[in-house]
Amino acid sequence: MTQLFRDMRLYGNIVLLLLSATVLGITAYWGSIFLPNIHHDYTIFGLIIPSFTILIILVGFQWSTPRTEAAFLFILGVLWLTMAAWTTDIIGNTQCDGLTDQTVPTKSGSLAARNWCYEMRVVQAFSWMIFCLYAIFLWILISLTSRAKALGRPYAWAEPIIELPWFGQYPGYPESQYPQNGMYQMPYAYPAGQPMSMGYPGGAQVNPGYVIQQNPGHSVVIQPGVGGQPPTITQIPGSVSSV
Repeated sequence: MTQLFRDMRLYGNIVLLLLSATVLGITAYWGSIFLPNIHHDYTIFGLIIPSFTILIILVGFQWSTPRTEAAFLFILGVLWLTMAAWTTDIIGNTQCDGLTDQTVPTKSGSLAARNWCYEMRVVQAFSWMIFCLYAIFLWILISLTSRAKALGRPYAWAEPIIELPWFGQYPGYPESQYPQNGMYQMPYAYPAGQPMSMGYPGGAQVNPGYVIQQNPGHSVVIQPGVGGQPPTITQIPGSVSSV
């Protein structure tokens, strides 16, 4: 994959980790003062969702494919939408600054209603933000994978997600390949003597969409562009030796 996509995915997951950790910290505090009898269902749900999110993100750092990541992005997006909607239903249109002398009962006493209201607003805002981020990330993932498939990776959905390119770049991970005899190895090859569906004349780098016929007696050498640049296609005359 390109370094740009790697960085964008890393930064996005870091933002999700920070937001989820904040929500988990607040709900863990609620669990310590409310459970097991007060706000039981909501507090437990608020503990499970960020914990599950953090676990999936950490696992995704080690291994993931576009297909599995898209499934988890959708599932987590729905869960955070539920969390945001549930929080909105509980807090409603309450003005936190107007709760001056009111309290909320806890298992060992009471909590200032204003503080609890502010904490609910934070969870509400972060839940909506995480849902929106997951929706955006899912759209980006579908777009990039569909584009990689159109550029000649028919199994892009099942390949490691690290091979996805960013917009305007080509699929693969050229920065992790080592050249052999001055050339990078390509995962796909064209049969000799057959026309390529996409080709580029004489070592020039051009935009996709051009078609070239392989010249008789020539070999086609494909060198991928480094850092997501277009590949270079060169036709080299071959020689036939008699035995």
